[in-house]
Amino acid sequence: MVSVIVPVYNEEDVIGHFLEETGRVLEETGLQYEYVFIDDGSRDTTADILTDRLANGLPGRLLGLSRNFGKEAALSAGLEAAKGDIGVIIDADLQDPPELIHQMIDGWRAGYDVVYGLRVDRTSDTLMKRSTAGMFYKVFNKLSNVDMPPNAGDFRLIDRAVIDALLRLPERNRFMKGLFAWVGFPSMAVPYERPPRKAGDGKFNYWKLWNFALDGITGFTTMPLRMWFYGGALVSILAFAYAIYLTIRGIIFGIDVPGYTSIMVAVLLFSGIQLLSIGMIGEYVTRLFNESKQRPVYLLQDVIESTPLKTHQQDDHDH
Repeated sequence: MVSVIVPVYNEEDVIGHFLEETGRVLEETGLQYEYVFIDDGSRDTTADILTDRLANGLPGRLLGLSRNFGKEAALSAGLEAAKGDIGVIIDADLQDPPELIHQMIDGWRAGYDVVYGLRVDRTSDTLMKRSTAGMFYKVFNKLSNVDMPPNAGDFRLIDRAVIDALLRLPERNRFMKGLFAWVGFPSMAVPYERPPRKAGDGKFNYWKLWNFALDGITGFTTMPLRMWFYGGALVSILAFAYAIYLTIRGIIFGIDVPGYTSIMVAVLLFSGIQLLSIGMIGEYVTRLFNESKQRPVYLLQDVIESTPLKTHQQDDHDH
């Protein structure tokens, strides 16, 4: 059985198109399937639309989170609720073509536990987003010991063994792209061109993307701390050498009165370096603090299960 895991947040404009297109593709596979929708605190009619569809026979369930916990928490909830032998993670905006599910299932049948979509054309995204995304993947793979494929999003098929492995990871600060790469398992890519959204507006802004990238880097490498250690050591060596130089110069040429500009430049430079290093340490301390509280990643408000439609034979039997 295929579990289609779909986090949703204010997707009333596009959810009908999504169900139509994915339903057609899933019927063509000939496999049994279920939807696992995770309503991440939507304020529109998304939950009402899905509740109505489930009441009219759409297979699966809707998990209603108590508030907006973020996409990473919603994906974690979906993985825990999925009952299928394989899971397909896909967004509702149709920027990840459902037609690729056929190729993903073929890859799974060929022996790959993870089949991920690889975005080879992102012209639908802005130049700024493409540039910053490319920079993030380069920095992440350079600093961490986890090889995360560039331009691979959350859209992927994963085997039940991979789902079980992900559910064993207990951290609260969850960067799912990194976790997908960390657990390993045989993987293959399915390249595709990313189209624009079918309807509605995107939910990420650049501030959220920046914090998302920072979570990813600090969650999978301590290299930033080590870089500040080496940077501090280098600055200390240079400062010590400069102090020796000033001492020797004072002994040979007499006491020199330093200028105001040079003092201010030095003070501001080293103050800035100290604040940056303290801020980087603070990022890791914050994550330790959040992990130590052991709060759940998400809270469920309700779970709405599908209502199977009765056939004519069942109606006759009831009579």
